[in-house]
Amino acid sequence: MKVVQTNSAPAAIGPYSQGIISGNLVFVAGQTPLDPASGQIVGASVIEQTEQVCKNIIEILKAAGSSAEKVVKTTCFLADMNDFAAFNGIYVKYFPGKPARSTFAVKQLPKNALVEIEAIAEIS
Repeated sequence: MKVVQTNSAPAAIGPYSQGIISGNLVFVAGQTPLDPASGQIVGASVIEQTEQVCKNIIEILKAAGSSAEKVVKTTCFLADMNDFAAFNGIYVKYFPGKPARSTFAVKQLPKNALVEIEAIAEIS
């Protein structure tokens, strides 16, 4: 296994890695809408926050030698399932290949974020 780390995405806020490469896969840890420089939440709406989450994932994928086009599975967490349609509107821009996905409503996310996404992608 190899740890993936990039300054272009937020540092882990706990005892975990931004991503792990195992074999020909990269496992991207759940990303919240944190600004990589400040560590603060970006945006007040699920639209703004989903944009930032997706940008963070893309940066980690790049650091691992992968890309959004190679994502095979995502797991998505929403603080409010009423945000599902707005979330999907942004998600599809970043993951047009329609990877397998699970989406859950959760009681609370770190730093009171509205969205979190984790991803698994192939590495070429």
